[in-house]
Amino acid sequence: MLARLLYRDGMMLVVDKPAGLSVHRGPKGGHSLEDYFGALRFGLPRDPALAHRLDKDTSGCLVLGRHRKALALLGKLFKQGKVGKTYWAVVEGGPAEDEGLIDMPLSEIDKGRGWWMKPDPHGKPASSTWKVMGRADGRTWLALEPLTGRTHQLRVHCAERGFPIVGDPIYGTADRTGDPPLHLHSRSITVPISKNKPAVTVEAPVPAHMQELLEKCGWTSETDANSVHSRESGNPESHEPKAE
Repeated sequence: MLARLLYRDGMMLVVDKPAGLSVHRGPKGGHSLEDYFGALRFGLPRDPALAHRLDKDTSGCLVLGRHRKALALLGKLFKQGKVGKTYWAVVEGGPAEDEGLIDMPLSEIDKGRGWWMKPDPHGKPASSTWKVMGRADGRTWLALEPLTGRTHQLRVHCAERGFPIVGDPIYGTADRTGDPPLHLHSRSITVPISKNKPAVTVEAPVPAHMQELLEKCGWTSETDANSVHSRESGNPESHEPKAE
């Protein structure tokens, strides 16, 4: 997991979560990202903890708080919608327009199906923006920004608008074999962690399983300047204080 560390300072870490790995252990246990948190203490007495979550099959930027004070602040920032999040997705078909807003409240389908969600005019508010980055062969590369943080929000919004995310077996057309994998990636995150410094923006490199379809849609390979580092620091450890 050290190799997947994108950013580190005295308050938070940002890691590049791999697709296919749950962020936390389920009721029956099992392998999860939390198994690796002990290696991410960097001298602190406790493991870092999740400041938010990503779906098991979603890759990319994931924020961890390094201690209780940090977790409280990060939790407040996420709850107030002050953390900027941009996801990249490849979808089947695509919207006719080049950008737009989806405003579609969501609720759980039923308790017996876990976190599966459905559109519901009486559900919790859910809004997402999208922008077309490229198109090819009946698929579209989108940059998506969830303005709210509902479970499976982007997956449901895209599917209900008629362009499900490639590899989605719940809301899309994919089967449950995992082939193709879900093409949804937390590309960047912007966190105003300090009142006296600019917000920290971190980008995660495109995972291998998404590169082929993204390239067909016009994406070119990562450059050394922006593949794994924060835009502010250029180094995942440059903001680490000398003493904590």
